[in-house]
This record gives sequence, C-alpha cells and structure tokens, in this order.
Amino acid sequence: MTGTSSAGISGPAAVPRHTRPVNRWTVLIVLCVSLLLVALDATVLHVAVPAVSEDLRPGAIALLWIVDAYPLVAASLLILFGTLGDRVGRRRILLLGYTIFAAASAAAAFAPDPRVLIAARALLGVGGAMIMPATLSILRQVFPDRRERAVAIGVWSAVAAVGAAVGPVLGGFLVEHFWWGSVFLINIPLMAVILPVARWLLPESRGELDGPWDVLGAVMAALGILGAILGVKRIGGGAAPYEPSALVPLLVGLALLVLFVRRQRRREHPLIDIGMFVRPAFGTSVGCIVLALLALVGLELIAVQYLQLVLGLSPLQTGLRLLPLTLAAMGAGLLGSRMLGGFGPRAMVSSGFVLTACAVLVLTLMGQHDRPGVLTAGFVLLGFGLETTLFGAYESMLSDAPAEQAGGAAAIGETSYQLGAGLGIALLGSVMNAAYAPGVARVPGVPADAGASAGKSLGEAYEVSDHLGGSAGASLRHAARHAFVHGMHITLVVSAGLLLLGAVAALRLPRRMECGTAAQRPAAPGIPSPREHALAGADVSR
Repeated sequence: MTGTSSAGISGPAAVPRHTRPVNRWTVLIVLCVSLLLVALDATVLHVAVPAVSEDLRPGAIALLWIVDAYPLVAASLLILFGTLGDRVGRRRILLLGYTIFAAASAAAAFAPDPRVLIAARALLGVGGAMIMPATLSILRQVFPDRRERAVAIGVWSAVAAVGAAVGPVLGGFLVEHFWWGSVFLINIPLMAVILPVARWLLPESRGELDGPWDVLGAVMAALGILGAILGVKRIGGGAAPYEPSALVPLLVGLALLVLFVRRQRRREHPLIDIGMFVRPAFGTSVGCIVLALLALVGLELIAVQYLQLVLGLSPLQTGLRLLPLTLAAMGAGLLGSRMLGGFGPRAMVSSGFVLTACAVLVLTLMGQHDRPGVLTAGFVLLGFGLETTLFGAYESMLSDAPAEQAGGAAAIGETSYQLGAGLGIALLGSVMNAAYAPGVARVPGVPADAGASAGKSLGEAYEVSDHLGGSAGASLRHAARHAFVHGMHITLVVSAGLLLLGAVAALRLPRRMECGTAAQRPAAPGIPSPREHALAGADVSR
C-alpha cells in the first residue's frame, strides 16, 4: 500500500513537505480552528435572516436559497475536492479553500441584492467544500490509533459546537450594532491569521495515488447531487412533482448518481470505493448522519423564526436562547470518547436518536407565549442527544474506512452532513409551509390576494397586516401567529418520527468499539505511525 510507507522511505505516496517532527495535537488545534470558521458561517446567518429580508426584500424561494446555497454547493463538491486532495495534497486544497472562503465572505458582506448574496453564499460553499473534508481526512491520518482518534474527534466535534454556539450570539450582536453584512466580515481577519499558521504547521499528506484521478466521475457526482437536491428544493418551494422545474433536475440528478455508482464499480481505481457502503458500520453511519442533520437544521431555522417573530426576541436574545443547545453539544463531544468506549457505537447512536426525539417532543409544549424553562430543557436535551448521535456515527464511519481512503471517506461523511442539512431545510420547510399557509388563507376581512401573500411566511404576514391596519390587520396577525405555532408543532412531530427511524437504523452498528494497537494500524501517508517513529528515531508525541 502506498499509504503505509515508513518514514524516510520514498514511494508513490507523497511525503510531507515538513521534515521536522509533527506534533499531532498541534495539528488538531489548527484543524479545529479551521472547522470553527466553517461552523460559524453555517449558523451566524440564521439570526440575520429577518434583517436580510427587510433590507434586500427576497421572495420566499430566494430567502431559502440565501440560507441553503452554502450547504447545497458544499455538498455537491465535497467528493470532488475530497478525492482531489488525496491526489494533489490535502493541505494544498485546505489552503486554497481558505483563500476562496475569505474572498466569498467579502462579496457576501456587501451584496446589493439577493442574487449577488446567493452567488456569494455559493462561492462560500466552494471554499467550505475544500476545507471540511481536508480537516477530517488529515485528522484520520494523523491519529491512526482509534482511542486517540476518538478523543480527537470529540475535541473536533466540540469545537464545531462552539462555532454553532458563538455563531448566533455573535451574529445577533453584529446585527444589532452594525448591519447584516458584518456577519460575513468576521471571517476575513480569522482567515488572515489561520492561513499562514496552517501553511507553516500542517503536514502535507496524500492518499493512494495509483491510477489517474477520475475527473468525469467527480463532475458526475457533483452534478448528480446538485440536481437531486435542486429538484427536492423546487418541490419544497411549492412546485408540483410533475412540473419540469422540479422533475427535470431531480431525474437528471438521480440518473447521474446511478451512472456514477456504476462507473465507480467498473473502474480499477475508483474515486469512491462503493463497497464501503455494503459494510454495516460505514453505510449505517452515513445514513444516521443524514437523518440527524435532516431533523436538526430545518428545526433550527424554524426555531429562530419562532423566537424572533412569535416571541418578539431581538437577534442577540435569540442567540442567547440557542446557547444551551450548543453548550450541551459541546459537553457531549468532550464526553464522546468515554461514552463510546463504555456503551459501544450501537447503544450510543441509537440512544442519542431517542433522546433527541424526546427533546423535539418536549418543544411541542411551546406555544404563543414564552416558556423559558421548557425551551431551555428542550434545547439542552436536543444538543446533547444530537451530538451523541453524530459523534458515534462519525467515529464509526471513519474507523471503518481504510486509512488510504481517508479523503474519500471524509468527503462522504461531510456530503452526508451537508446533504442532510439541505434536505432538512427543504423537507421540514415544506411541511411547515403546508401546515402554515391554510391558516392565513381565509381570514375574515382580509382580501384573498393579501391572504396568499401572508401565506408565504410569517414575516410577510406581519408586513401585510401592517399595510392593512385596523381590525383586518390585527386579525391577520393573530391568525398568522396561531398558524405558525400550529405548523411548528406538526413539523416537530414529523422530525421526531425521523429521529426514531434513525434509532432503529442504528441497531445495525457494531455493539462494541474494537481497538487495535497503533502498531497494527496503517500509518498515515507522510505521518509515520508511533512504531515507525521509534524505528526512525523521530517522535511525534512531544
């Protein structure tokens, strides 16, 4: 195997550009800061959505694209850049991703209209698609021992929770004191610091380099994922499944994905080893990641609208209310390695799903009036349960994948993450809209066209009610609040059902966490194993 060459031996796999010893825990810190930037961008916009709506006046579909363009583009390109990093170097792709991310952040901050903002968010997705699989694949290579890797993944996931926690609070502060574009500007100084640090500290590593990189396969995968999700989004936006705008991209996307799978099975050196999905631990873990994110991200967007538009909280107050969720997720990430060793992947992931479903059902107790205790309890259970699920699924997926295919495995995991997030916004957003719109369609004294406009979103209903004024406006506002809470309850129940389905699926995971010694595991390309370091006279543990 090219990925198991020992220190000081030249081979097909690239050796690190750094000849000095590599401290893998220092590498983990750099990777975690990289992840923090991506996690911040994923959540910092949520509390700014009302401000963006007021300033740029996007329609309902455009608003969904503003939020969703980043995860959808990132999801479609993860396999492309994850496998490209295996060929040309993961560090090189990571550094290029930093540069693109910074440029896109500047474009998004000063976007004059919704289309420019959507394009900038899509470019952010390109940068994110370079950063995310690189961080995870480098982590997989630097920590070949499973017990150490479990600790590293726990820290890595806790940092992601920190980003999710800081994002809404920081975004709320910036929106209140500056303008919505400032939530993107914060990326630029962070990138200015991390780029030279990562260039100096991170080792370069590559995976198995036998055979050419399948450019056509990478493009097929990207277009297939993008087309499939685009079709789902069109349906989620109100288009009928048989309409060409929804049916054509959906069918084309699914066809390309089928062709991609067939192509990978025939190739001697595929981009992705499709056989990994047949293995229970890997395939089940990927499915669990999709289901967990599908349930969470759509709910988070709905929760932000509920806190601001129904309860009337400010953006900063909204961010603080979401803080218990992400703090609980941080705690679960830091405890993850111990829970995994004690309970095993099967019990950990399945119980995490059940706990998250219970948390979602607790949130159905929320109505048109504020109940801080119920909300905080629900968010704490939700954060802890979800992070428990994701930690166990990610660790099982990475550990089941061969070390030489770390880039492809990381890309699959992150694609699952982003795919679940995008589908969650589309699916749960569709459920929410379907339950909400009828409640404002026939309000006494409100014209039919005004009712139709109010049915697009709660924010638009408030604008229509202000325009109408009088008793008709008050009636519409009351009906819209009631309809939104009703739709939120239905969406929560649907989400709980998806989570319980994930708990059943997780029963296919291994019962116990199986660990071999570091010496028995494949060494990372360019990062010698502890045994090889001893033989070569080098030591990465100091």
